[in-house]
Amino acid sequence: MQLLTVKHLGAPRWGTRDVNGDIRLAPPGDRGPQTLQEFIEANSSLGATDTWEKLPPGSPDLMAPIPAPRRNIICLGLNYADHAEESFRAKGKSPVIPEHPVVFTKATTSASGPEDPITLDPTVTVQLDWEVELAVVIGRGGRHITESQAMRHVFGYMVLNDLSARDLQFRHRQFFLGKSLDGCCPMGPWITTRDEIPDPHALRIVCRVNGVEKQASNTAHMIFRIPAIIAALSHVMSLQPGDIIATGTPAGVGFARTPPEFLKRGDVVECEIEGLGCLRNRITGEP
Repeated sequence: MQLLTVKHLGAPRWGTRDVNGDIRLAPPGDRGPQTLQEFIEANSSLGATDTWEKLPPGSPDLMAPIPAPRRNIICLGLNYADHAEESFRAKGKSPVIPEHPVVFTKATTSASGPEDPITLDPTVTVQLDWEVELAVVIGRGGRHITESQAMRHVFGYMVLNDLSARDLQFRHRQFFLGKSLDGCCPMGPWITTRDEIPDPHALRIVCRVNGVEKQASNTAHMIFRIPAIIAALSHVMSLQPGDIIATGTPAGVGFARTPPEFLKRGDVVECEIEGLGCLRNRITGEP
């Protein structure tokens, strides 16, 4: 099942998308969860949706499936060996493969939709970089979750672009500012529920800039897989329904290229994961 959020008649509405691409919106008012976040928290089944309002054919105004995350987006760094290697080499250092997950977060205000324009403000950054990632959405929260039980806590998956201001990231010697620019975390285009993806560690993952392939890999190459990630996080903190975990990016990012490449106004970034859909965001000037 695919669950999404659209802007309909000027307001966010959540609903479902079927195999034919038809979208039905959950009833407004007091007849159940009013957001996808509330539905995930309720931990209930959808039931019959055939009476829900069906959107007419055309391109819906897609928003991030969870437009206003309750907590920061949790991210893993250096979770593909080839990306870890390119990152260290670009800094003139010998590659080191992490022995434990490298964890940072992106501010909630970085969340944006799968087709939203991304504002590039040169007074903030001139080194905006792309990172396609598989995102995991937590369905059932918990603490001290074991690896053997971890997948039961997964609600579903989506595509995420961990857009990064490298000059800020490296200048401040930490990840948070460089990762938290407003609108610089496109996600979606919908959440595909766990039951629809037999193996999330066997998906082709690709990023293109202006139609040119920059990253091409497979989620099979993660260093730390989803059960290990959930176990490591929940050992320290309670995970909550609706938490978004970005699982890292493969090699091919801009700052590690020779010469380095960064996004500029007018560029179109596409991030695609097999079975989960595609994000398509244009880089624009200040609004």
